[in-house]
Amino acid sequence: MNILIWHVHGSWLTSFVQGPHTFLVPVTPDRGPDGLGRARTWTWPDSVRERTPDELRDAEIDLVVLQRPHEIELAHAWTGRRPGKDVPAVYVEHNSPHETPVDTRHTLADRSDIPVVHVTHFNRLMWDNGRAPTTVIEHGIIDPGPLWTGTESRAAVVVNEPVRRGRTTGTDLLPAFADAVPLDVFGMRTQGLAARLELTEDRCRTFDLPQDELHRAMARRRVYLHPVRWTSLGLSLLEAMFLGMPVVALGTTEVREAVPPGAGVVSNRPEELDHALRHFVADPAHAEDTGRRAREAAVARYGVQRFLDDWDRLMKEVTR
Repeated sequence: MNILIWHVHGSWLTSFVQGPHTFLVPVTPDRGPDGLGRARTWTWPDSVRERTPDELRDAEIDLVVLQRPHEIELAHAWTGRRPGKDVPAVYVEHNSPHETPVDTRHTLADRSDIPVVHVTHFNRLMWDNGRAPTTVIEHGIIDPGPLWTGTESRAAVVVNEPVRRGRTTGTDLLPAFADAVPLDVFGMRTQGLAARLELTEDRCRTFDLPQDELHRAMARRRVYLHPVRWTSLGLSLLEAMFLGMPVVALGTTEVREAVPPGAGVVSNRPEELDHALRHFVADPAHAEDTGRRAREAAVARYGVQRFLDDWDRLMKEVTR
């Protein structure tokens, strides 16, 4: 198939474009949010091809994969075809509802011609999907391998824009966790986080690394900390498990589904998470054993081939 899809979430899209299709990714001169084109920090196959808005007008398109509300009109304007009417379309909902946990009505709730694909069962449950047909295709992770060494007695945290996102990503919880073990926070726009939280640089170091360096850097830390209160299931949590890292996480949204007993510590009690962090850092053998079980669980549930197979079944159904 020829699939039109915007470059929105690089990590998710990197798995999606491994499928046996041709992926048309819009590109604009400024490479802005609606025209990022091919990834520069992920490795994508040659089947991902950049197309300008003018080129999309005459492009052969079998399916449109939407990810943001305005892409419905954007696809019509750039291709001359209306998603769901003139060309088959699906809408991938990456996020948990934001306005309220239970009363947020989905953009497509009043339409039945574009299926909504949620990335977690929690998300489908919480969104008001109205009459839109829905399904769940859980994440698929390209296996980076069991890279964990745990040589640094620190906890890794991966979050983008922790200052701006604040309580949503659990940024306010970091000072207490930093009292338990020193933190290394990876992500975009993390600079100045320690000063904002009134922590010393040693207790809270920050790094903004390209994707090809991130996994090995994470794997050198003893344990992975996921302090996020409210978001969809973070890919970084699953990636940490694939690396063989023991994980300590808030038991919110889909986390309890993703982290089975023995693969880490999941709780909504900060004191239990503090104790778990200290235990993993103090006992490398315990960390290694727990990380091994975390990797086994993640590989069994979130493998990229299962993800691609699920998508192929849905795409055949939608375009039949």
